[in-house]
Amino acid sequence: MNTNRQWLLAKRPSGLVTRANFDYAENPIPEPAEGQVLVRNLFLSFDPTQRGWMEDRPSYLPPVGIGDPMRAGSVGQVTESRHPDFAVGDIVQTTGGWQDFVVAAPNQGPMGLTKVPEGVTPEMMLSVLGITGLTAYFGLLDLGDPKPGETVLVSGAAGATGSVAGQIARIKDCRVVGIAGGPEKCAWLKEEAGFDDVIDYKQGNVSDQIKTTCPDKVDIYFDNVGGEILEAALNHINLKARVVMCGGISGYNATEPVPGPANLMNIVTMRARMEGFIILDYMPRAGEAIADLLQWIGSGELKYQVDLQQGFDNIPDTLQRLFTGANLGKQLLQIAEPS
Repeated sequence: MNTNRQWLLAKRPSGLVTRANFDYAENPIPEPAEGQVLVRNLFLSFDPTQRGWMEDRPSYLPPVGIGDPMRAGSVGQVTESRHPDFAVGDIVQTTGGWQDFVVAAPNQGPMGLTKVPEGVTPEMMLSVLGITGLTAYFGLLDLGDPKPGETVLVSGAAGATGSVAGQIARIKDCRVVGIAGGPEKCAWLKEEAGFDDVIDYKQGNVSDQIKTTCPDKVDIYFDNVGGEILEAALNHINLKARVVMCGGISGYNATEPVPGPANLMNIVTMRARMEGFIILDYMPRAGEAIADLLQWIGSGELKYQVDLQQGFDNIPDTLQRLFTGANLGKQLLQIAEPS
């Protein structure tokens, strides 16, 4: 391979992201400078937050520039090194973007550059041990502060973050109810992930289903969806409940401002706490999360699901799967095999 294939952001989206938002390009393979390495991307990560990175507005990261490769987390292989801590052939994690090759360094970009530990697969590194797993871990444990016997409700529960958050709550001896869409996802949550009960938001009134499945109401609500699902959950919070605001995928493709929940006063009435967070703030503590997650995976207490697509040409379409509900578990795509 002597060119760097890329998918560039061509125009900012209005509504659902499509292939028309991106241009395919081929450019020279970049050269690493002193202290950098050249990485050939093998696996790309797809996350709902990428939709926000495409918008030209202030956020926790600057927007992707028009004409730049689309930003994405990746696992790849070092093909050239000018850094003493990395050798050709090392499998690494970085923010590789939608391209074959990227120049990376430990203190460069949102994710820097880290080696994938021995015995950890790229799929694990980009899912249960990656940003989504860490988000579930710190969001639930630091903001949710679960206590044995409490009821934890998780929206987007069959997704990469929600499924791990619910399982950690179960490990902490909570009663766990997940909200997901469709019988396949709901069955996986009960039969594989060990949720105590599930709600199919496509099958009837969600607030009524929460009342049925959470007879003691909700102590922790881990929200990945926002919108009407958030409003339904707030109808059933307990005194001193914690609402962990992780994401709001229901509104990411909206073309008009999305109305907030009409029942926010329940937070006041129930003396509850509602708090948002960004996982990048917790990266200095990533080691403690990974240690616990590996232990739970090894013991069989924590299961994870990966939806793995294939092929460089399928990159734009794979992002769309997040917003149509086509994916089950963490959405990844493989573009190359390690050498």
